[in-house]
Amino acid sequence: MDTAARKEVFRYLFGKVVDPLGYKFTPDEELVDMLLEAEVKTELDTGAPYCPCQRRTKVRAEDMKIVCPCIPFHRRHFDAMRRCWCGLFVHKDVTDPSVLPQIPEDEI
Repeated sequence: MDTAARKEVFRYLFGKVVDPLGYKFTPDEELVDMLLEAEVKTELDTGAPYCPCQRRTKVRAEDMKIVCPCIPFHRRHFDAMRRCWCGLFVHKDVTDPSVLPQIPEDEI
């Protein structure tokens, strides 16, 4: 499957996961495209679409917590920021994600 087709698969599947959690794709389509492309490349390289902004530990149980969408594993943190760490997903009521802060987890 080519990159464009896989990005569309991710867009569909990820949307089904995040919608019931109260999230949506960021309205910044350029960012969505860039991050989905990074996830396709990561999946090809590693076998899973890990968050492109998080470092893998090489410990499978820990790394599974950063497979996109990782909102369920980091819900309290992401709800406080109203976005996921890389910004691919934002709360449904967010219209301008550029104003959302990125808060370290230890400050939540």
